[in-house]
Amino acid sequence: MTTLPDFRLETHFSRWEFKARHHMTASDAETIGMGELLALADDTDREAWDKLTLRYTETYGAPALRSAIASTYQGLSAADILCFAGAEEGLYCAMMALLGPGDHAIVTVPNYQSMETLPVTIAASVTGVPLRPENNWRLDIADVRAALKPNTKLIAVNFPNNPTGSIADHQTFKALAELCAERGIHLFSDEVYRGLERDPVLRLPQAAELFERGISLNVMSKAYGLPGLRIGWIACRDHHLLERMEKMKHYLSICNSRPSEVLATIALKARERLLDRNRALCTENLQKLGAFFAEFPDLYEWRDPDGGCVGFARYLGSDGVETHCRRLVEEAGVLLLPSSLFVSDLLPVAPDRFRVGFGRKKIEVGLGAWREHLHAGGAVKRSA
Repeated sequence: MTTLPDFRLETHFSRWEFKARHHMTASDAETIGMGELLALADDTDREAWDKLTLRYTETYGAPALRSAIASTYQGLSAADILCFAGAEEGLYCAMMALLGPGDHAIVTVPNYQSMETLPVTIAASVTGVPLRPENNWRLDIADVRAALKPNTKLIAVNFPNNPTGSIADHQTFKALAELCAERGIHLFSDEVYRGLERDPVLRLPQAAELFERGISLNVMSKAYGLPGLRIGWIACRDHHLLERMEKMKHYLSICNSRPSEVLATIALKARERLLDRNRALCTENLQKLGAFFAEFPDLYEWRDPDGGCVGFARYLGSDGVETHCRRLVEEAGVLLLPSSLFVSDLLPVAPDRFRVGFGRKKIEVGLGAWREHLHAGGAVKRSA
């Protein structure tokens, strides 16, 4: 395996995430404090927390945590769950376990970089399938069928999508799962934003529920708003695959943080309260964000995403999106992610886009700084 390239987005975050005054591109929902989370615990989990010792835990994950995770799926048990130190470790292990030098993979574009970079580094060939802005970033199953090869081993998708917030329609997702089942292809489904759909009707089934080779990736970080726990997981009924990934985890985190496992169990048992709270916040923030973009029709083009807490807005200014985002963070402390951080080696990505987040509280403060910068810089063309 060759050396992996720099992770563009994470390198950018290393520079700006904790320096910028207004993090307007956060990909996680608003978090909560320890006291608020512990207040959600039932008697059993509160006792587990109070009596907690800081010893190692099982590589697969604590039994109570795996059971709590399994309860979020239809027809799955704790035996179908493998826990990781965040979603990134799970994605890494899955790609390493599934792909080899003679294999072909298909991934959607645009994407979170590692979902593309890892297959490109490992497999013989990778084909990108476009999520097109003119189709509201929706997946077209005809594009997937056209990309298939005799040696296709894996199809990787992400809905709600990062960075676009798009969700495949139910018919397309069902057809995708059926296609994979017919051909013996694993369907890797990044579902970390599931639960933050703008309309519950848009919520897709989870890949692991649909067939044995369906792989569902999830994490406490995004929809639940608890990234500091660093607890992610893969759900899959292919136990041979889980065993291969578990062996890879021996070279990585080995096991998860024991305190985080107890806290994640508490959160998952109270998941409806957390998700309801975060959905309501996203809905409120979307209204504020939409109103902001409507103030500047000559600068921005915006459509509410289907789900998640990020969207891919279009910048119309003559200076270009890269300059615009650089000036915003350097001069106004407003952090956004320009298109260059989502560049693909497989397909073009619209060069006039930027990712904006709307899952955290006090979005109006960041919008105020953003608005002030636009007016101060003379970038606004006032309508008559």
